[in-house]
Amino acid sequence: MPPRWLRRVVLTPVFLVVIVAVLLTMPVWLLVAALCAPFGTGRLRALRVTWMLAVYLLLEAVALVVLFGLWVGSGFGLRLRGPRFQRIHYVLTGRFLRVLYGQARWALGVKVAVVGTDPDVAAPGQPELVFCRHAGPGDSFLIIHALVNWFDREPRIVLKHTLQWDPVIDVMLNRLPNQFLTAGGGDPSHVARLATGLDDNDALVLFPEGGNFTPTRRERAIQRLRDLGLHAMAERAARMRHVLAPRPGGTLAALDAAPEAGVIWVAHTGLDKLLTVADLWRHLPLDLTITMRWWSVDAADVPVGHEQRVDWLYEWWARIDAWIDQHGPA
Repeated sequence: MPPRWLRRVVLTPVFLVVIVAVLLTMPVWLLVAALCAPFGTGRLRALRVTWMLAVYLLLEAVALVVLFGLWVGSGFGLRLRGPRFQRIHYVLTGRFLRVLYGQARWALGVKVAVVGTDPDVAAPGQPELVFCRHAGPGDSFLIIHALVNWFDREPRIVLKHTLQWDPVIDVMLNRLPNQFLTAGGGDPSHVARLATGLDDNDALVLFPEGGNFTPTRRERAIQRLRDLGLHAMAERAARMRHVLAPRPGGTLAALDAAPEAGVIWVAHTGLDKLLTVADLWRHLPLDLTITMRWWSVDAADVPVGHEQRVDWLYEWWARIDAWIDQHGPA
């Protein structure tokens, strides 16, 4: 990634100009997509995609202007880390995701059903460590939307550094306590630092698999364990068909840094078959229901000891895999 000063001074303004230019021509693209619709499959794929692109770019443009105003209003960044401005940024994040989710429901036919879960499983009251399955396009947006808008949480997120190419993600999430990691997971001490000092409405969000599920990545993760001589873990991973072998480093670092935090495990299914852009296009409109399950574990019930925690992580991942087997698409 280019250095942050270059992204702020050069790239973000350039992106904003490009976004505005595309938005000015967007009515033409929407009209073309609508005129071509009768000659297609009748599923309005091009119109749906163009509409979602227009919504996303409009949200990006508005958010960048608001973020610039907050930077000026905070004394040119001097008070951005204060509690008032941190809260404002979380509210802005929630509104961005709420609009995006609402448009995805309307234009793409995406719905969410939460099953077998206490509705207050993630309600504020104690810090939480949220460990999520990672599969399908947009699942990380959905998890953060749920935490911010359903449960009024202030999430701290561990995510890939390449997402900073999106100017709003770059500016917004770098102003909040989040951690961008390079490929390979980075140093677990970064996760530990992020998990330190959580308060009663904070939630650290981590995807222990380290990447989106694909069959190829699953095989590669199993082979990696074998190459490391971890044959027992490789056999356990091979028995799990719908998830990648979890990487314990970040999970253990978070548990060590936040012993007072409860643990929430999140499974979801519905996006599993959308592995490529071609898959996504072929299934439009999606008309699918994303089924989710949240489990909560009290801090007192988290095992102690390195080996016990690794075993516990694999037990939960096997449980998530079995749940997906029961609730996933045929």
